[in-house]
Amino acid sequence: MSSTSLRTHSCGELRPEHIGTTVRLCGWVATRREHGEKLAFVDLRDHTGVTQCVVDNSVDVRPEYVVRVTGTVAARPAENVNDKLATGGIELQDCVVEILNAAEPPPFPINERADTVAETTRLQYRYLDIRRERMQRNIRLRAAVNSAIRRAMEAQGFVEVETPMLVPSTPEGAREFIVPSRQQPGSFYALPQSPQLFKQLLMVAGIDRYYQIARCLRDEDLRADRQYEFMQLDAEMSFATQDDVHAAIGAAVLAAAQAVGQDPGDIVKITWHEAMDRYGIDKPDLRFGMELTELTDVFAATEFKAFAGAGCIKGINASGKAEEYGRNKLDALTDKAKKLGAKGLVWLKVAGDGTLESPVAKFLTETEQAAVKERLGAQPGDLLLIVADQWITTCEVLGTLRNDLGRPPVHQGPYRYLWVVDFPLFVGVDEATGRPKPGHHPFTQPHPDDVHLLESDPLKVRSQAYDLVLNGWELGSGSIRIHQPDLQSRIFGLLGISQEEADRRFGFFLNPFRYGAPPHGGFAFGIDRLVAILAGEENIREVIAFPKTQSGMDPMTNAPTPVDAKQLDDLGIRVLPPKA
Repeated sequence: MSSTSLRTHSCGELRPEHIGTTVRLCGWVATRREHGEKLAFVDLRDHTGVTQCVVDNSVDVRPEYVVRVTGTVAARPAENVNDKLATGGIELQDCVVEILNAAEPPPFPINERADTVAETTRLQYRYLDIRRERMQRNIRLRAAVNSAIRRAMEAQGFVEVETPMLVPSTPEGAREFIVPSRQQPGSFYALPQSPQLFKQLLMVAGIDRYYQIARCLRDEDLRADRQYEFMQLDAEMSFATQDDVHAAIGAAVLAAAQAVGQDPGDIVKITWHEAMDRYGIDKPDLRFGMELTELTDVFAATEFKAFAGAGCIKGINASGKAEEYGRNKLDALTDKAKKLGAKGLVWLKVAGDGTLESPVAKFLTETEQAAVKERLGAQPGDLLLIVADQWITTCEVLGTLRNDLGRPPVHQGPYRYLWVVDFPLFVGVDEATGRPKPGHHPFTQPHPDDVHLLESDPLKVRSQAYDLVLNGWELGSGSIRIHQPDLQSRIFGLLGISQEEADRRFGFFLNPFRYGAPPHGGFAFGIDRLVAILAGEENIREVIAFPKTQSGMDPMTNAPTPVDAKQLDDLGIRVLPPKA
C-alpha cells in the first residue's frame, strides 16, 4: 500500500483508469519546465516513478524540493503522451503545491547522467546517489533476493540463528579486523570472517538445519567483487550428504533469481578435474565455448621440439579472431602465457583456403596439421592457440587465455549456474616442511573412496568440498565436515599439527565434538556477488547501500578516522608512527 496520511498514491502508480480522481502525491521535484506564461510542468519523483503535474507558473519549486501536490488525474494531450513512462498517458491538473522542504542544488544531477560523476563524489553523497532510478532498482532487487532466500530456506526447515560478531582470532585464515578489549587489557576480539565454527557447533547442539544472512568481515584489499564487509547466506545441515546440501542451496539460489524475473535454468554439476581439463579454471564460465581440446596424442610421435615429450598438449579455437590478432597482439599473448608459467605459446591462423599460417607450421607434418584442424573444428578466419607443458600448467594457461579472448561481461545472459565438486583435499607440498597443503580448511571430509590414500598418496585424495559458480564468478564454497575424531587426528598428523597444538588452536571448537557430533555439511555464498550479477552490475559497490572505495575509505563519513587519546588510554593502546 502506498497511501499514508500525507498521500493517496505513489508517483509511479497512476494510470488512465484513475482519470477524474483527485489525488495527493508526495515526492521530490525532478524537473520544472515553463509552459507558456501562466503554467509550468513539474515532474514529481519518488522511488516508484514520475508523474507530470501542471502547476501555476508562480509556484517557486526547484529540483529536489520535497513537495506534496494535490490535483486531478487527467489524460495528457495526444501530442504529449510519453510512451517511455508508465505514467506517460496521464498528468495532474488543477494542482495545489505544498512545499514540505526546500533543497539546495545537488552536487550532481539526480538521474542516470550521474553515472559519469566520479565514484568518490557519488559515495560522498550516497544518500543522493541512491535517489536515482538505477540505485533504487538495485537496492530493492537486493531486498527481493534476501526475502526469497529466507522463504526458500525456511520452507526447507532451516532455522535462522544469529551468531556472534565478537569472536576469537584465528590468524591462519584471511587477515582479520581486530577489536581491543577494554575489560581485558592486552586481549582482543576479532570480527568474524564467517560463522563457520559456530554453525558447526549448532549441529552438535541439535539445531539440525541452520541458516543466517550473515555479515562477515575480512581485512583484505578491495576490488570489484570484494568489500571489507560482505553479506553471505550461511547454512549448515546435519545427517546430510553433499547432494543434500546442493539441493537446499540450489533451491535458495534459484528462488532468488526467479524473484527478480530471471530464468535461471538448472544447476549443472562437474568435477574439479573436468572443469580444469575442459575450461582451464575451477570457476568456468559456461556461456561460451572455446573449450580446451586434447592434442597430446596428435603429437605423440612429433619431431617438433616444443611438443616432443610434453606431458600434456591442449589447444583452443578462438573462432573468427585471426584477422583481429596481428603480430603485436600475438606476441602479447605469448608473453602472457610465459608469465603464467608456460614455456611458450603456439598460434596458428586458418587461411581462407584452409591452410595453417604460422612460423611453426613448417615444423608440423601434414597429418599433424590436419588432425589439429579436425580436433579444434577449425574454419577459415579462426585463431588456434596451443600450449604444451605439464597438465595443470597447460590447463591454467589456456583457461586464462580462453577467458581473455571469449568471456562476455559477467552480467550478460544467459545465467549459467554450476556446481564444481571433488576438489583436491591437498594442493601441493609445502617446500619448507615437506607436508601437504590443505586445499580447503583442515576440517573438510575426504572423499570416502580415497581415504585409504591419505598416508600413501595424499595428493590424489579428493575432498568433499564444492563451489557454486555463476557466469565465471565463484558465488561461494562449502564442504562436508569431518565429524570423526580419529579421522580428524589423521588429517592433523598429515599437516604436522600435534594433538597439543590442535587442542591449543582448535580446542574450543573440537572438544564439543566429543559429545556426539552428527555427520554434517554446509555452504556459504556471497549475496553481494549474486545480486550484482542479477542486477547487471560489474561492481558489487553498485548493489551495496553504503560501500567503501577501493582504498577502503568511506567518503561520506570519512571513516576510518583517528580516535582521541582518552579512548586509546582506556584500551591500553599506543599508536606508533608510520614506518618510514
